[in-house]
Amino acid sequence: MLRTYERKALIAYSAVITTLLAFATMSGCVSRARQMDEITVHRINIVETDGTLRMVISNHARLPGIIVKGKEQAFDRPQAGMIFYNDEGSENGGLIFGGRRDAKGEIKDSGGSLSFDKYGANQIVQLAGVSDNTDRFAGLRVWDSSLGGEGNSRVWLGHTDDGSATLALMDARGRKRIVLEVKADGTSSL
Repeated sequence: MLRTYERKALIAYSAVITTLLAFATMSGCVSRARQMDEITVHRINIVETDGTLRMVISNHARLPGIIVKGKEQAFDRPQAGMIFYNDEGSENGGLIFGGRRDAKGEIKDSGGSLSFDKYGANQIVQLAGVSDNTDRFAGLRVWDSSLGGEGNSRVWLGHTDDGSATLALMDARGRKRIVLEVKADGTSSL
């Protein structure tokens, strides 16, 4: 039979060992903030705590179609980029970019675009630059965008493939009403 002081020593020893074991187990289960120098992925989804999609950063193959209120509609996007979503999980803008050559060596789909959409409608502001075998322009465009449909261009500020720098103001039907332009040779018009 153990003496009193031996019993107290054994209890103290057991308490210390149990505490150390519990501490070691608990500290191993706690997640620590981790810092990385680099991450390589095909797609990143940024979501709210309830799972609502807020942003997607993706390569071309994994970029989603058009998402409205959390439901995806098929839409082929030939570029990679970043798509923004509102509080309801509906697309409301993005940054896309691309550039490639076809089998003949001609530049296809070269450029980028940053756009913002009207609530429940298409884009209302776009900053774009394109330079390929069919288009060459860079500028800022503002649209009247109706709910559920295409809108008319109202403002264009930029340059086109002929080298002209243009500020064009259009009416609600998209017809040019005022055009301030300077051609590549320096001639100007209003």
